[in-house]
Amino acid sequence: MASGAAGRPVPNGPEAGPVTVSGAVGGAKVRPGQDGGRGERRPFFGRQRELKALVADIERAGLDTLAGRKAPRARVLLIAGRPGAGRTALAEQLVRTLGDRYPDGVLRVGLTEPGGRPVPMEEAARGLLDRLRITSPPGAGDDELTEMVREALAVRRMLLLVDDVTDAEQVDLLLPQNPDCLVVAVSRGPLTGIPGVRPCTLGGLDARSAIELLTTFTGSVRITVDPQAAETIAEECGGQPAALVLVGGWLAARPGVSVADAAKRLRGLRPGEEHSAGDRPLARAFRLVYESLPQSAARTLRLLALAPAGRADAHTASALSGCSVPAAQDTLESFAGLGLVRRAGGSFEVPGALAPLLRSLMEATDRPAEVQLARARMLERTVRRLQACRATTEPEGSPARKKLAALPRVLRFASAGAAAEWLRASRSELLASARLVVDDGDLDTLARRLVAALVRALAAHWGTEAAAPELYGLHQLVLDVAERRGLHREQAAALLNLADLDAQTGRTEDALARYRAALDAGRAANDPYATGRAMESVGGAYQELGDWQRAADWYGRALAQRQARGERADEARLYGRLGTVHTYAGRYGEALRSWRAAVAGHRRAGDLPSRARALGEVARVQEYAGRPEECLRTCQEAVELARRAGDARLHAALRIRLADTLDRLGDPAAARLHRSAAERMLGAEDSTYEIRGRSLED
Repeated sequence: MASGAAGRPVPNGPEAGPVTVSGAVGGAKVRPGQDGGRGERRPFFGRQRELKALVADIERAGLDTLAGRKAPRARVLLIAGRPGAGRTALAEQLVRTLGDRYPDGVLRVGLTEPGGRPVPMEEAARGLLDRLRITSPPGAGDDELTEMVREALAVRRMLLLVDDVTDAEQVDLLLPQNPDCLVVAVSRGPLTGIPGVRPCTLGGLDARSAIELLTTFTGSVRITVDPQAAETIAEECGGQPAALVLVGGWLAARPGVSVADAAKRLRGLRPGEEHSAGDRPLARAFRLVYESLPQSAARTLRLLALAPAGRADAHTASALSGCSVPAAQDTLESFAGLGLVRRAGGSFEVPGALAPLLRSLMEATDRPAEVQLARARMLERTVRRLQACRATTEPEGSPARKKLAALPRVLRFASAGAAAEWLRASRSELLASARLVVDDGDLDTLARRLVAALVRALAAHWGTEAAAPELYGLHQLVLDVAERRGLHREQAAALLNLADLDAQTGRTEDALARYRAALDAGRAANDPYATGRAMESVGGAYQELGDWQRAADWYGRALAQRQARGERADEARLYGRLGTVHTYAGRYGEALRSWRAAVAGHRRAGDLPSRARALGEVARVQEYAGRPEECLRTCQEAVELARRAGDARLHAALRIRLADTLDRLGDPAAARLHRSAAERMLGAEDSTYEIRGRSLED
């Protein structure tokens, strides 16, 4: 698998998971009626007292202010309540109210997926950095990434909305040392450990607001006909917005049913004892809607508990249920009308409050074998979509494009741009799919295919450098499966890819440890390519650390293996690497022998450019060894080879080296001629400064 470099050019890169930005950083301001990228937004009702209290809390003097000190950190406002109480809706309304106070925009991050999986802090921090247009190094840990987030916010006036917080440490890791920022946290309960935070605890809506919310679904006439029944529904729902939305959706789908009939049915439902008293109103409203669904739709709804990151498009729902894509789209649309899912871009999201109910139903109703089959169908569909996505980047007439043409029309993409947009928009769900199937452990063959397809699609559309953070995590997943299944060849490949990324981001000690582990795995797999590659990379790591003796030793081991296998091109290249470390160590005699062996190897292979580069390095060593006349002759030979090879840039670099040698030999006129010729070849005078002094092997 290909590996990438230290970061990604964020403006052209993928959208970052659950994080959204509005304001100056993210582009256009959020317009009225929009939700900053979070999908559809319903009208906001009630909570005016809580909203005023939260706004007032910003101005409340803290302990530092009372002591005459400037606050060292951002103020934290906490909205607490059980899922379904409208806590996120209140937070969003607060953001809209305060937006103008924070000219650098609004950042949003969710720390829990709808299915209940905590979002790793590394993933959350990386998403925030992406939205701030800050490159994050692949493989960086939580501490490094959260520190980068805090540093970025320390010089901005922004509002940070942290949703679904589970403990105070999550907020503390992201809390900027900047009193000009504001953090709004949403949690189930109080967060002890953050000083000066008073939770705004939410209960149910008042009766008037609850009825107003219900009216948006039923229309005013049906409520006016029986206001007492509407009050009963509000009471049975405990004033919880999520429950009211479900009942309202059920009524909207049945224009001939009275509000009184809905109240009667709702009152007759009794949820199981497994629900706490606070959760029973939502469970009752959910049962009202669920029991009214056709059997096929009910099964599709239950299986949405398997959707990665709690999101599903028509393809995902189709694969889970085994129906056609158009039928799945219609089913999801009907679920959205009933309040069972909400639209999120081109897909649908299961509300976090309903996800546990769906999973409980699935576990109680569907047989484990059927659930596993549905999961396998979903993953297989994802693999095929990723293969189609990657194939769009291949040229017309290629085997990949022919294979793409043979796929059903519904799995294909209209263009490479459409495929890239799907990959960007589905990034979070695709990565979640990979994590979930690897964690599952029962579908490792599918897991390997899915991760491989995702790696290829990301590299094809984004490039290995831009996709490096995602590729790092995917290589780790490959390593997990390989270690679990004893697949030594794949283990070696994953370790090599991870080590390459570590090396490229300056974590040389970590890279060295992984290269050594890859060597052991390659030997266990009896894989000569992996072992040779690992030995050479161990040498490269020691070279980076400045341990020339160990670097030369490992290059020598790799060279011996290449010689035994008759791999002449690699043999010549390794002679060059040996020559480099001997030069750094000041062992010029050994360096000359190695570089001359490299020249001979490239001559046998008929590789003129590589032969010219190696001769240039011979000249460099001769210069260091105090042999200027030999250096001049070797430089002239290298220049002639580069001219014959037709490599203008190499030709120019060697002529500059020749000019430097002539200067040292006291012939400045000839040196000027060669330098002028090199500058004409490069086409820009400043380009000579990029070449002078560098090894030609670079």
